[in-house]
Amino acid sequence: MRITPRKILLAEDDRNMGFMLQDNLEMAGYTVDIYTDGQSALSAFVKVKYDLCILDVMLPQKDGFALAYDIRKLSLQVPIIFLTAKSMKEDRIQGFKLGADDYITKPFSIEEFLLRIETILKRVYDQPTKADEQFIYPLGTLMCDFANQLITSGTRVQELTNKEAKLLKLFCINRNKVIDRDIIQKAIWEDEGYFVGRSMDVFISRLRKLLKDDPDVSILNVHGVGYKLEVREHSLNQPTAK
Repeated sequence: MRITPRKILLAEDDRNMGFMLQDNLEMAGYTVDIYTDGQSALSAFVKVKYDLCILDVMLPQKDGFALAYDIRKLSLQVPIIFLTAKSMKEDRIQGFKLGADDYITKPFSIEEFLLRIETILKRVYDQPTKADEQFIYPLGTLMCDFANQLITSGTRVQELTNKEAKLLKLFCINRNKVIDRDIIQKAIWEDEGYFVGRSMDVFISRLRKLLKDDPDVSILNVHGVGYKLEVREHSLNQPTAK
């Protein structure tokens, strides 16, 4: 059974930023309606059932705080994330007093942005979101089955632990992209620090051994930054849904 995509209201007056966020959210499997002022965003919220609101603080006609105040009068459940270029403590406090679920200061990492959204939706609705829909990811000659936590290479089948499966899925979603170490730690271990970092390195070493059947698939260490799952050009395939 396929999961209905979550519907997001995005209020952002910077068109370039708005389109970039919309593209990344839609690539992650969400449905997104974008508005460039607070009043039109509120009008849309009255008519449409949204699962999440992402609001820039500095909006014309009705700013993000005023918009959130009006949204909260209509719905106490819908999660709200504020986007802002300001990092003042007073603004953050005001946002949380209005019932915000998160407050993200620009510039920010898209990977962390998507992970925060995923975490909030799981917490609020207590059920799988679109990004949890079970996929089989082809990696060159390998097949990664995250529903059953397996890697298949020809007739050889290798089992994954729960954490290995989560880590490999994060790499697959971001294939050929560098992922910061702290993003990986927060996403998989929900923590940071020396011992978490050492544990992550051990798990990545295990994944490297599991992927060694295909020389065109490898996890690279990007010194001082993080890791990248590299799948060489002729091995690239698109993920297919069950």
